[in-house]
Amino acid sequence: MPKQKTHRGAAKRLSFTKTGLIKRAKAYKSHILNKKSTKRKRNLRKPGLVSASEAKIIRKLIPYK
Repeated sequence: MPKQKTHRGAAKRLSFTKTGLIKRAKAYKSHILNKKSTKRKRNLRKPGLVSASEAKIIRKLIPYK
C-alpha cells in the first residue's frame, strides 16, 4: 500500500502540542489593526486550538506529523 501524502498547506499552518491537541494561528490579525484594541491584538498573538470535531479531519491531512 502506498504512503499517504501530507497536505502541505495544513502542515505549514498547523502543529501538534505534546498532549496531541492541534495548534493554529488566530484570525483577524493581518490588517485593519488600528480599530482593534491593544489587548485584543495581544490576545490574537497567542495560539488557538482546533475543535475536536475538526481535529479528526486534520489528522487525516497531516498523517506523519
